[in-house]
Amino acid sequence: MSEQPRQPRRRPAPAGAGGKQAKPYRRPQKDPVRMLAFEVLRAVDERDAYANLVLPPLLRKARQDERFQARDAALATELVYGTLRRQGTYDAVIKACIDRPLREVDPPVLDVLSLGAHQLLGTRIPTHAAVSASVELARVVLGDGRAKFVNAVLRKIAAHDLEGWLERVAPPYEEDAEEHLAVYHSHPRWVVSALWDALGGGRAGIEDLLEADNERPEVTLVARPGRSTPQELLEAVGEESALPGRWSPYAVRMAEGGEPGALEAVREGRAGVQDEGSQLVAMALAAVPVEGRDERWLDGCAGPGGKAALLGALAAERGAFLLASEKQPHRARLVERALAGNPGPYQVITADGTRPAWRPGSFDRVLMDVPCSGLGALRRRPEARWRRRPEDLEGFAPLQRGLLRQALTAVRVGGVVGYATCSPHLAETRVVVDDVLKGRGAGNAPVSAELIDARPFMAGVPALGDGPDVQLWPHLHGTDAMYLALLRRTA
Repeated sequence: MSEQPRQPRRRPAPAGAGGKQAKPYRRPQKDPVRMLAFEVLRAVDERDAYANLVLPPLLRKARQDERFQARDAALATELVYGTLRRQGTYDAVIKACIDRPLREVDPPVLDVLSLGAHQLLGTRIPTHAAVSASVELARVVLGDGRAKFVNAVLRKIAAHDLEGWLERVAPPYEEDAEEHLAVYHSHPRWVVSALWDALGGGRAGIEDLLEADNERPEVTLVARPGRSTPQELLEAVGEESALPGRWSPYAVRMAEGGEPGALEAVREGRAGVQDEGSQLVAMALAAVPVEGRDERWLDGCAGPGGKAALLGALAAERGAFLLASEKQPHRARLVERALAGNPGPYQVITADGTRPAWRPGSFDRVLMDVPCSGLGALRRRPEARWRRRPEDLEGFAPLQRGLLRQALTAVRVGGVVGYATCSPHLAETRVVVDDVLKGRGAGNAPVSAELIDARPFMAGVPALGDGPDVQLWPHLHGTDAMYLALLRRTA
């Protein structure tokens, strides 16, 4: 009997091109950590929101699900802030991996790509996990079609590590130093230029500063005098998680992170979250000797209330009255909350510091922490570096000069004014002070005031420069880049 030829198996009819059977559709799986991070990035892009305001309530909501662990919150935080800090670098890498201008990529797609790039180049997440999780996120928020684009781009990005990409997308330092630093350290070129001008010196200093801007800052607490003590905060945080401040006697650093709002002293307003540089500014103004009366103090731009609360506590120790003025009503309410329970006399008003609600010469000490570009707090608000433009400084300039002039009018002869900004940009610091003292500007007369050397009033703080003003730096002092000039009215 002859062997019958084997009959081929009956195959199902092909359902796709090339005769391949289509895979069954799989519903995309939502990853709560990456979904949360994506939501924050969209809020930052669409609403000009700040991540430090959007992220905490989303994390609180997520924690209501017992499956959302502490490590999930830590990963979501790292994905948000790491992506925002490195946005410039990641944009350069993504641009090298696509065949169209970056501006033609839809913003939500770019956010997913940036989150993926950070996982690939800025974390220890394995490559396959970073790509697959990002593609799955894309399927959920963008759809299957654009998820394929995300997959293709991320696989190209995965071909090199961060150093490898920087060698490819950053120009050599010798050819274009500012652009090299801008790409390498993820700052807009104009910000690199401005910071370098303010800092002075060579390559090492500016690289240290830019690197410090990309580090996650510690949470710093302030024990408000007469209401709390650093020891109370150290014990509440725990010795293994807390360190004393570097420079301020009222500061405690939450070295291991944590939730400040969980501390009883913070909930009760006896302590608060306040950068150590901000504490030093308030302390320095309070430390300058004044002859005669020292009874009335003014915080002329008091919102959101951190410096006002510390000033109020210091004023209370001397029996002095603090007037805290804030133009924006919602920020004035924050000031009221910060000062609630202050042991000494105080008042919070909603008023414009350029159109004062007080008589000239009414105060013995005045603090003007003026609105500014915020370039000194890029560690805390990394999105600000991408949101600000050089022309923004032109808008701040008249306001800053006007507020300083009114501060010098508000203080009595012999009294002291502290002009402060959270920006090291020379156009917001020394240039403003010089212009006001010399009467530069249409219709402005020179002001009868003299600069006081501020350095002795920050005792123990190193690297304060040649004076008389003071510029703090993240890489030198571990603080925000706060600026302070102290002036005494002479006539």
